[in-house]
Amino acid sequence: MPPIPPFVICIANEGAEDLQILKVYRRLGDDDAEAKGFLRVIDDSGEDYLYPRSAFAVLPLPAALEEKLSGLAVAQLQH
Repeated sequence: MPPIPPFVICIANEGAEDLQILKVYRRLGDDDAEAKGFLRVIDDSGEDYLYPRSAFAVLPLPAALEEKLSGLAVAQLQH
């Protein structure tokens, strides 16, 4: 299975108040969680939580855009 990129898009939010369908979320690496079918995602609360992998679709992005989004995510954390 190919590695999961750092950004995913929400496709299901049943029971998850801090996720919006069709919104892009930043994924944090968590091999243990991923082995159990979960992704660690920074949700709308600004915190990272585990959500079912099935709630997200992989969002492959061009490297330049991925770098830009990563930079924006880091800047947002600093505020």
